[in-house]
Amino acid sequence: MAHSISTLSQVSVTVPVGSDCSLKRSVFKTNTLNFPDKSLAPTLSLNFKTKNGVSRDRKVLCMSVQQASAPKVAVSPLHLEDAKEPPLNLHKPKEPYTATIVSVERIVGPKAPGETCHVVIDHGGNVPYWEGQSYGIIPPGENPKKPGMPQNVRLYSIASTRYGDFFDGKTASLCVRRAVYYDPETGKEDPSKNGVCSNYLCNSKPGDKVKVTGPSGKIMLLPEDNPNATHIMIATGTGVAPYRGYLRRMFMESVPTFKFGGLAWLFLGVANNDSLLYDEEFTKYLKDYPDNFRYDKALSREHKNKNGGKMYVQDKIEEYSDEIFKLLDNGAHIYFCGLKGMMPGIQETLKRVAEQRGESWDEKLSQLKKNKHWHVEVY
Repeated sequence: MAHSISTLSQVSVTVPVGSDCSLKRSVFKTNTLNFPDKSLAPTLSLNFKTKNGVSRDRKVLCMSVQQASAPKVAVSPLHLEDAKEPPLNLHKPKEPYTATIVSVERIVGPKAPGETCHVVIDHGGNVPYWEGQSYGIIPPGENPKKPGMPQNVRLYSIASTRYGDFFDGKTASLCVRRAVYYDPETGKEDPSKNGVCSNYLCNSKPGDKVKVTGPSGKIMLLPEDNPNATHIMIATGTGVAPYRGYLRRMFMESVPTFKFGGLAWLFLGVANNDSLLYDEEFTKYLKDYPDNFRYDKALSREHKNKNGGKMYVQDKIEEYSDEIFKLLDNGAHIYFCGLKGMMPGIQETLKRVAEQRGESWDEKLSQLKKNKHWHVEVY
């Protein structure tokens, strides 16, 4: 048995299944391969039949999909693309779905203030979601304000695509910062005031059960009606979660029904280099898709703004304000996700820039909202 695939010149190639080079994708563009050391690349003798029927042998580089210079990973099940509307509230707080923790991984460096974890949850395909939606998590124990009742639901933006980190549609990933309270007088941690759910998730172990509700939310859904659109994504800290899902869908996954050819521009504000989240993924997209992805970081404890003060995400926005406004005028979508304290500074910056351009920010904002190009999710 053999797979038949096509090269760019439409020459038929037959690769025996089970060889060292069995391919995971049906379409294989030989000009995208990149071996740093050609001597390490496995070769396969393939028989090419030309139009006049003459056979000729050629040696062709062969490799796994993970080694390609700009790989796209196959995803399944593809029926997850079929729904016309996003799934909403399939599991309510009174009847949550009991999922299982797959892994909990600290994803910040030692000099990051606080701890942020990447939490992968196995929902077995029973709590499907779309990129930009949130899961509700019900931590164990009773509600301190309502004795005998369960804890309140806490919402977390999902940091994976609908196919999850394993590309099989059975997991969801959350980006969780451990909420720790320090007494302002003593400077010591007060565990009684720590965030109940964030600490529960960050302390979880593989195999632990977790109660999930949802999915919820429509405001941060990635519009896919125009695959060549521009998406400007602004995040502080764990607010980067939905954008990780968008970007994996755009640049990592081979989704037959969504071929992204537009511009994705990510602005991420964190304290320092050790606090960057998913930086390796984003940096790789920058290398592989320089025409379709831009990535700007505001590190408040390491970078200075033009006035010599700390560099916040709104300072980065001001730095590129001319470009951003032109993109918005041409139909770009703009997204904001993170702590609600980020929005006043950003709004002031946008208003000031609009006035400098002789425009009314209120009118512009009203138009963006009317066109559903303004997406905000803060907490």
